[in-house]
Amino acid sequence: MSADGPGLPTAAPTETLTAASEEGYARGLNPRTIQMIAIGGAIGTGLFYGSGAAIEQAGPSLILAYLAAGLAIFVIMRALGELLTYRPVSGSFAEYAHEFLGRFSGFATGWSYWAVWVSTCMAEITVAGHYVQYWFDIPQWVTALVVLAVLFTANLISVRIFGEGEFWFSAIKVTAILAMILIGIGVLVFGFGHAADPTVTNLWADGGVFPHGFGQTLLVLQIVVFAYVGVELVGVTAGEARDPKTTLRKAINTLPFRIGLFYIGALVVIMSVASWRSFHAGRSPFVEVFEQIGIPAAAGIINFVLLTAALSSCNSGIYSTGRMLRSLALRDEAPGGFAKLSKQSVPFAGICASAAAMVIGVVVNVISPDKAFAYITSVSTVGIIVVWSVILVCHLKYRAKVRAGELPGSDYRLPCAPVTTWAALGFLGLVVILLLWTDGGRTALVVGAVWAALVCLGYYTFGRKGAAHTH
Repeated sequence: MSADGPGLPTAAPTETLTAASEEGYARGLNPRTIQMIAIGGAIGTGLFYGSGAAIEQAGPSLILAYLAAGLAIFVIMRALGELLTYRPVSGSFAEYAHEFLGRFSGFATGWSYWAVWVSTCMAEITVAGHYVQYWFDIPQWVTALVVLAVLFTANLISVRIFGEGEFWFSAIKVTAILAMILIGIGVLVFGFGHAADPTVTNLWADGGVFPHGFGQTLLVLQIVVFAYVGVELVGVTAGEARDPKTTLRKAINTLPFRIGLFYIGALVVIMSVASWRSFHAGRSPFVEVFEQIGIPAAAGIINFVLLTAALSSCNSGIYSTGRMLRSLALRDEAPGGFAKLSKQSVPFAGICASAAAMVIGVVVNVISPDKAFAYITSVSTVGIIVVWSVILVCHLKYRAKVRAGELPGSDYRLPCAPVTTWAALGFLGLVVILLLWTDGGRTALVVGAVWAALVCLGYYTFGRKGAAHTH
């Protein structure tokens, strides 16, 4: 069986993209920006807004779910970091899949990651319209189009504009979480505010750590995992980061601290200040805590942070999709026009095409916001698991080649590999199995199967063309 998969055209071995073929990108992302992109990538609306439903479902055991998923994410990112120090290149996930798993894997990984971010942005720009309605009576789709147009224009100007925008978006999110944690500690230690019964015993006193049983904690893992979507974005910046090996290593090394502080720390404080029974789906736990403490205009403050998180996610999505299309085009696995860079050293055509696809999401949302849009966003559910799994499998293949003396080893190694690599793959496999137990999860698997069929069809169109060019 070929590396390209059963029944698919077998491609000749391909050379990897080198610095020469990646020339043209401006290394406009400084260490300060990379660090904040790495921080912001791990914080999204999943924490600020979606955690209300997760707390209601799992209670205090949600903290353990975030911890378990965080450990798996750290292994994935350290595996990616080892690959990046071996060969830092923009579009890294697809490039490593090409090198270690074959042309079809690279093609599928690149297009799947593009789909993950396009569908995520479709959701985020619409959500942004919802948040703006808190202050202004403006049609949701109008705000969505304006947001998309502004971020699209910023990404076309230069990578530095993208980086600065992401820096400040992330800074607002980080400040909000740190403020909540510090205020919450003040409430717990000094009794500030008007919270009814703030105490750390809230973490186990009301029904125990697993109030709805261990099974509900397992089922909430799928929600938790997708709250981490975007943490891998730092790998896409490799082609435009200054001194990428040092900068990316530092960003990945601080990941456990970020997960511990922004996710675990925030949830511990939230469920200590108020009982887990106070939090419900459709309402931000941050709003609930701020209101219980007595912070004026709590809903308005968190609504602004939620809007910022949505803008940040969309900004990152426009950035990453343009780069991934260029990486695919350089291998003749996407229309050749996507390979071109503008005078500002940005993939103009790729960004335009991605933004156009995101506009379709706005239209679909206007027509059928409840049903059709759910099918679009579920692409990201299965897609991100595919991408993360590919990173881990590529790491296993890389280590095997290093042991065989075929490739140079990296001085930035994943601890306890391959045991940790296999453990993370097992965790992702468990999440896929758990999708079968929920309606949304089953929808995601069906949509994932449809997407897989489209990828195979696309491979026959572009993959065979690219394979022919390598002869």
